[in-house]
Amino acid sequence: MIPFTCPREKEVADLLHRGHWPQACPQALRAHVHTCRACSDLVFVAAAFQAARAQSAHVPRLESPGALWWRAQLRRRSAAIERIGKPILGAQIFALAVALVIAAGAVAWQARQGLHLVSWLVRLPQALNFDVLLPASWPHLGSGVWLLVPVLSTIALLGGVVVYLASERH
Repeated sequence: MIPFTCPREKEVADLLHRGHWPQACPQALRAHVHTCRACSDLVFVAAAFQAARAQSAHVPRLESPGALWWRAQLRRRSAAIERIGKPILGAQIFALAVALVIAAGAVAWQARQGLHLVSWLVRLPQALNFDVLLPASWPHLGSGVWLLVPVLSTIALLGGVVVYLASERH
């Protein structure tokens, strides 16, 4: 069987491809399409493809299931971290409140004793036995404050780092 081709089929295909069918085509070509079976089949198939494309353009595109699953897992983990973080924040606020109450109590206690804060700081290393931490070869320091300040500064610095790392969101 020899396929039948029309000499005007290329012209009709060009108009269909550019989207000019049937508005911008001459009347003679429209009349030809009604009489020629090959050209009418070409117009029919092209119209069916255009209708299918227009219909599929209105259908929303769904994301891949893997991406949806990954986002759901990410949301679940974020919610779990937030649920875990609330008690930790409460514990941090409680620890800060306890430290402030203890500091206020120490200041009130010192105020009742006449604000001898410097003498209290000098006696604190001996009361806490910080001299045990010093090597025996070190000469005895005249004032224990010089030892107390770096130790307390180190403790405060390490405490701040621990609180920062504990409250940091990943």
